Amino acid sequence: MSKLIIFSAPSGSGKSTIINHLLQCNLNLAFSISATSRPPRGNEQHGVEYFFLSPEEFRQRIANNEFLEYEEVYADRFYGTLKAQVEKQLEAGQNVIFDVDVVGGCNIKQYYGDRALSVFIQPPSIDELRKRLIGRGTDSHEVIEDRIAKASYELGFAPRFDKIIINDDLEQAKAEALKVLQEFLQPTNE
Repeated sequence: MSKLIIFSAPSGSGKSTIINHLLQCNLNLAFSISATSRPPRGNEQHGVEYFFLSPEEFRQRIANNEFLEYEEVYADRFYGTLKAQVEKQLEAGQNVIFDVDVVGGCNIKQYYGDRALSVFIQPPSIDELRKRLIGRGTDSHEVIEDRIAKASYELGFAPRFDKIIINDDLEQAKAEALKVLQEFLQPTNE
């Protein structure tokens, strides 16, 4: 039976790097394809990187209860996970991996229960997180401070996750994540 793995973390925790590593590890993982109301960027294709919906279509699907989780990041800028898409991937025999915010992660875990494993990637400290975000060189001081404030809020959700991996050393965090997933995905004799 296919399973679900949910990853959440504050921005700058190394979550995407860890997920990309796990996708290369022969665990039959498939990335959950989210829906968004933003227009495609570059060569992005509908049904590959995202399902591109108009804000009206997104709202209609929210009203129809078609999402496992969703968020309106800015006015009319939605991101969410469609139940039907996840079910399609599970039926195809794939283990579905999610990269979602903490609230979305808790919602998916609640919906799927023991069939899902929720993993929180935690930075060693807020100071270290600030250093990493500054080191990226991609964000203004204001954006970094907003992310730090959001991270402080998100860290409060960590105890609601099945596993917490502290990313102090990236290689160690990757190895720990791999071990946790291998144990979770092992077939059980039922």
